[in-house]
Amino acid sequence: MSQTAVSRKTNKPPSPWKPAKPPKKLNNPGAVLSLNGKWGYLFTAPFFVMFLIFGLAPIVYSVYIAFFNWDALGTKEFIGIANFVELVADDRFWNALVNTIDIWLLSTIPMLILSIGLAAILHNPHLRGSTFWRTILLVPNITSVLAIAIVFGQLFGRDFGMVNLIIGSLGFEHIDFIQGTTSSHVAIATMIVWRWTGYNALIFLAAMLAIPGELYESASLDGANKWKQFIYVTLPSLRNTITFVLIVGTIGGLQVFAEPLILGGSYNGGDSGQFSTLTLFLFDQAFVAYKWGYAAAVGIMITVIVAVVSFINFVITRRLTGDSK
Repeated sequence: MSQTAVSRKTNKPPSPWKPAKPPKKLNNPGAVLSLNGKWGYLFTAPFFVMFLIFGLAPIVYSVYIAFFNWDALGTKEFIGIANFVELVADDRFWNALVNTIDIWLLSTIPMLILSIGLAAILHNPHLRGSTFWRTILLVPNITSVLAIAIVFGQLFGRDFGMVNLIIGSLGFEHIDFIQGTTSSHVAIATMIVWRWTGYNALIFLAAMLAIPGELYESASLDGANKWKQFIYVTLPSLRNTITFVLIVGTIGGLQVFAEPLILGGSYNGGDSGQFSTLTLFLFDQAFVAYKWGYAAAVGIMITVIVAVVSFINFVITRRLTGDSK
């Protein structure tokens, strides 16, 4: 076995998905009296109180009203699972689901590749002004979504948008990014990629900086060039971070709301429903149609879909990264 393989095996990063081994008992428990676990309840109490009030209570209440026909006039009638039966047969729901998954695929995969690439560039010790470039990466994430939508709306304009000007200069016809289904999804996905790529790149950069330098030295001694070091040392060490970013990106991607709302300019999802996403459909049913029981059923279905897709994403990612245990 080569020195690289031995180093990779002995320096395997801990997985956040596996429970850590309990610490060994101390011979002198009195020496850590100040670390009494009872104080932990006091410091964590604010989080649990906020979670119970603004997290768990709304979830329980939403599940409750999902079994009622409840409108803005206050009339409430128990109808059992009728809202869920109607939801399964609602073409608008399936259209919103297909749009959401399409936007998620168009944004998550390119964002993951670009984030790892940018992190690898910033990881170069010979890069000048690395602090400046790392700070610049956060600018899109802290920019207002409204401002981003206005700028990208101009970029993807049908007649005078910069993207169509470039397409026209290449001899192709202009694309109506707002009215087309696939083209509108590309525009929304581009906004999401531009906004979150830098943020995820910093997460990958932090993970790269935690990789022991001895692994690269051992790989270099074995004759591995920079590309092979990236493939066989960097990427395997990032498997936990890749899993985390993909799951968080899945949760966020399946709940996309602001970008299609502002770019499309309406809650109904556009003329042909091309901008309709799951969260936009929920908002439309709750605050436009005032069908609160039906909207609660939509929210429960979104939660189930996010949980299922995240689990599938987790299993596939762990298998692709070689950690199926």
